Amino acid sequence: MKKLTTETGAGQWGSSLAFACSLFGLECEVFMVGSSYDQKPYRRSMMQTWGATVHRSPSTLTQSGQANADHPTGSLGIAISEAVEVAAQDPEANYALGSVLNHVLLHQTIIGQETIAQMEMAGEEPDVVIGCVGGGSNFAGLAFPWMRRKMRMNPSPPTPRFLAVEPAACPTLTKGVYAYDFGDTAGLTPLMPMYTLGHGFVPPPVHAGGLRYHGDAPMVCALLKAGMLEARAYRQNETFAAALDFARHEGIIPAPEPAHAIRAAIDEALAAKEAGEPRVILFGLCGHGNFDLAAYDAYLAGTLEDPEFSEADRDVALAQLPEGAPSVA
Repeated sequence: MKKLTTETGAGQWGSSLAFACSLFGLECEVFMVGSSYDQKPYRRSMMQTWGATVHRSPSTLTQSGQANADHPTGSLGIAISEAVEVAAQDPEANYALGSVLNHVLLHQTIIGQETIAQMEMAGEEPDVVIGCVGGGSNFAGLAFPWMRRKMRMNPSPPTPRFLAVEPAACPTLTKGVYAYDFGDTAGLTPLMPMYTLGHGFVPPPVHAGGLRYHGDAPMVCALLKAGMLEARAYRQNETFAAALDFARHEGIIPAPEPAHAIRAAIDEALAAKEAGEPRVILFGLCGHGNFDLAAYDAYLAGTLEDPEFSEADRDVALAQLPEGAPSVA
């Protein structure tokens, strides 16, 4: 293989793969979701600095992109379709996915394993583990080692609880249906059992570009269906309010994606305070927001929108679920 293709939402995964490819002498071709491409130009610059070729998705370079030209803000599903299409037509190229597939979740669990060691050093046990969810690898990477640990204890303790947090504008876990669906918009990927808004659903252009995905990882979805984790959705402005609180106390400007986890952590802390009980809260701060200052400018100016989730658009997309797929009801 001489080249890897991939998709990226806000650009974190695309940046990682671009740097990795530069170390191994591989070409890297990235399809970046249109809204993030426009909102975060310096993420694009970072990928290009490491030698990657970056396209705004949907592009005119692929049939998948051309077929979705009426969705100019793009989506992760469309970008995946474009990257898969390019790789499938080039015998020297492979496609590398940044989330969703179960093996990617397992690779990410080094994060959770490290936090177990860190909490042991601190002499603490979390009462709740919180992560933001787009495709699922970030949340699973943090939560799965803790969940495995809890499941192996006999009897299983009531804590920690596990809380997956997503945008209200793209509420896959909280308003999707559990069914077999494609992982991409064009239907080039295998079918996966997951909570989905329909592979044709194009989310509104919230600034948390890494969370704008129509489905979620099968393992995360199965655990939600089994009642082993909770899901919660937040609107854009309330997540940025939490991000500002965090930045002013910690000196770190968080990316819009983990701002969802911060919002949930603050709410959990306030609930503990109201209940008059101690609560140890572990959440994942998975990215800085230094390239998201345009979104912060909009919030500070009072012009940041709260895009609405369209149930009508979801229902249209769900009507296009693949026929003949096994039932998971």
